[in-house]
Amino acid sequence: MVTAELAGDFEAPLYGMLAVQKALDAMDFGDLPRPEIVLNGQPADRATPVLLWDGEWEVTWVTFRDMGAAFMVALLGIYILVVAQFRSFKVPLVILTPIPLTFIGILGGHWLFGAPFTATSMIGFIALAGIIVRNSILLVDFIRHARRDDVPLVDTLIEAGSIRFKPILLTALAAMIGAVVILSDPIFQGLAISLLFGLASSTLLTVLVIPAIYRVLRT
Repeated sequence: MVTAELAGDFEAPLYGMLAVQKALDAMDFGDLPRPEIVLNGQPADRATPVLLWDGEWEVTWVTFRDMGAAFMVALLGIYILVVAQFRSFKVPLVILTPIPLTFIGILGGHWLFGAPFTATSMIGFIALAGIIVRNSILLVDFIRHARRDDVPLVDTLIEAGSIRFKPILLTALAAMIGAVVILSDPIFQGLAISLLFGLASSTLLTVLVIPAIYRVLRT
């Protein structure tokens, strides 16, 4: 059993694993079999040499797996609630669309700060889903109430974006100001970066993407 501690700019186990993988790929094993890389579980037999990543990586694997499963359950719950509210199966698709857009800001923010994507970063991404869905509901609900047969849909979408942009922006700014407080914290920095930059990107894109998708689906 080999144990090691990471040092340098990145402390997440993934970066050390990638470095070891790169070294193994460049190594000449000769007549010896190349070891199989296993990220989780236990080796099936002793006939094949296996490199099993354990320790902190096992904790990381379990954490992200469980949070990912919880996030999928949360999305399903949000979808069901929105279907019950708007009585449409297409409207939730419009409302949930901005959630992946938060990754644009999250990844950009981590790159800008040179910070690793940690478990707290994932928690920030999950927390963003609720805020983004709330903003999307504000916009879609206004569109559905303001829509009239004698007014072109494009005019209604533009009006909705201009009127609802202020409350959406204020909601985002409130959460972003709160995230700035913990931006320098070594543990919760990933959470702060996710909230700060994820909200910035998704808020700007929500008022553009939601009307466009709404027009395409014509819900």
